[in-house]
Amino acid sequence: MYTDFVWFGVLGRVSKMTKRSTPSQKDGKGEVSGHKVSQNETLLDGDDRKVELGKKVTLLRGISIIIGTIIGAGIFISPKGILKHSGSVGMSLIVWIACGVLSLFGALSYAELGTCIKKSGGHYTYILEAFGPQVAFIRLWAELIAIRPAATAVISLAFGQYILEPLFMPCGIPPMAVKLATTIGITSIMYLNSMSVTWTARIQIFLTFSKLLAISIIIVPGMYQLFKGETRNFENAFELNNAKLSEMPLAFYSGMYAYSGWFYLNFLTEEVDNPERTMPLAIYISMAIVTFCYVLTNVAYYTVMSADEILASDAVAVTFAEKMMGNFSIVVPVFVALSCYGSMNGGVFAISRMFFVASREGQLPEILSMIHVRRHTPLAAVLILYPITILQVFVGDIYSLLNFMSFLRWLFIGLVVLGLIYLRYTKPDLPRPFKVPLFIPVVFSLTCFFMVFLSLYSDPVNTGIGFAISLTGIPAYYIFIYFKHKPKWLQRALGKLFILFSKVPE
Repeated sequence: MYTDFVWFGVLGRVSKMTKRSTPSQKDGKGEVSGHKVSQNETLLDGDDRKVELGKKVTLLRGISIIIGTIIGAGIFISPKGILKHSGSVGMSLIVWIACGVLSLFGALSYAELGTCIKKSGGHYTYILEAFGPQVAFIRLWAELIAIRPAATAVISLAFGQYILEPLFMPCGIPPMAVKLATTIGITSIMYLNSMSVTWTARIQIFLTFSKLLAISIIIVPGMYQLFKGETRNFENAFELNNAKLSEMPLAFYSGMYAYSGWFYLNFLTEEVDNPERTMPLAIYISMAIVTFCYVLTNVAYYTVMSADEILASDAVAVTFAEKMMGNFSIVVPVFVALSCYGSMNGGVFAISRMFFVASREGQLPEILSMIHVRRHTPLAAVLILYPITILQVFVGDIYSLLNFMSFLRWLFIGLVVLGLIYLRYTKPDLPRPFKVPLFIPVVFSLTCFFMVFLSLYSDPVNTGIGFAISLTGIPAYYIFIYFKHKPKWLQRALGKLFILFSKVPE
């Protein structure tokens, strides 16, 4: 017995080895339409029924995707990086607040894009609509070979570190053990997202509540100490002797990394129930909760730990727990690991839809637009990043990966929001159920570009590598997309890959 897949691509072709459906079409609004196939239905030649990704993302699930993806390793890793690059306790808190406001600006801009361009795919789709297929492919190329593997590797390595912490306390964890635990975590996430959309969403809700519980375990004792008068670590909070303007972009990179995830719901627009209402509301609620939790968490850190203690710690949340909770501190790394796992799950769940849409647009191999008939999951699009992510895990350093990935990510996010401004003038009649004041996308895009270009001075090696990788998308576009006639060896390789995925045993 073989599992069944159907094409969801632009050419609408299927292998003779699969049961068939007709190619999916789009209705006048640009949304995918078609008949959902139940687990007991069979697709026959000439049947006009189609398989699609169902609208299973409700408001609660949307909030859980955003919060569950934002709150990950960032709040447990980034306090060290922000404090180091900002130079003082007070400046680090200002960076946290500024990053929260800036992320809200970006999220509101994406809410407008998501309600007027009702297609999944996030960044890629919006660049495609605003600037055309060439620029969109460069964004897709950078995401595929650099941004997404690095982002997944960073959060996964944090998962591996924290999940093993209770087993090795108080000793250090062997690096290879962390990487092996990370590999197991990534593999389980890929399997979960390949098997069921519903269970992926349910587990994401559970993990989101676990994250908020972990944050509460830090905030409550920290606030208790603060109300008792423990304020010595806030004395001379704005002393700027160690502050350097050239390092501030890296502080913002660490902060924006901690808040990153507000854009993931836009990758699932076609699966969101009533997106005109759900997307803006989910973004407002999620960003308010996250910013409130992040600022209070950092205040709790500084109430209990000095700046030198935070800079000396490899796991800030664990060090905090050891000082405050004694033997009970063993539960904190477990909750942090669950938090990281939720970010991994949300990221893979969302980003696979971008590759799915890119394949549907003809800019990635058609195999990535295949949907499992019974499970209704884009299995190939989920699994495409698995090999390169594992490679990043075993060869990458977590802080260099963070800076390298942040440059490319914010360059293209700034470009997306610039596209929103461009569409305001080129397509003024485009329906916009939700519209933000113009100063919001202007401020957000200018800030993104300022951070990107100043980072060329602060960290020229990693940013230079990232820029060079993105430029390789130009020849890749002409080789793989622009030229109609592909080499025969490439056609044969893609054909064999399709047959392999068509015959995966159940």
